[in-house]
Amino acid sequence: MYKHILITTDGSELAQKGVDQGLKLAARLGAKGTVLTVTEPLHPAAARAAIQGGIDDPVARYDQQIDQAMKDRYEAIEQIATRHGATVELLHEIDEFPAEAIVRVAKLKDCDLIVMSSHGRRGIQKMLLGSQTSEVLVNTTVPVLVIR
Repeated sequence: MYKHILITTDGSELAQKGVDQGLKLAARLGAKGTVLTVTEPLHPAAARAAIQGGIDDPVARYDQQIDQAMKDRYEAIEQIATRHGATVELLHEIDEFPAEAIVRVAKLKDCDLIVMSSHGRRGIQKMLLGSQTSEVLVNTTVPVLVIR
């Protein structure tokens, strides 16, 4: 059925459910699981504000914080993969537009399923808050499993 599942996470509790379900599915199907986290780059205005606030190298500090967050996240994901007996690859992309990165990675890695979590917001909440899941659904031909 599915041979390579792309599982996305932003590190939130809800996304953790998607990671768990995606890795469980990958293990049951004998598929490879690739877990992707996309973080936004440090915006120039934030870097300027940090410099004005006395931080000498805000980009380096931001990178260090992201690296530490990824190490912690990867450790937790590897434990989940081990618990389910899943094969997992861990990826981190820096992109201003997470949905575009997800679609791009799914295509580059030849994934045949994307697993994402969503709060399921509708109407004005969705318009105001945006939805990476909705953007992925609109811009990919790969099937998407949405976990709520």
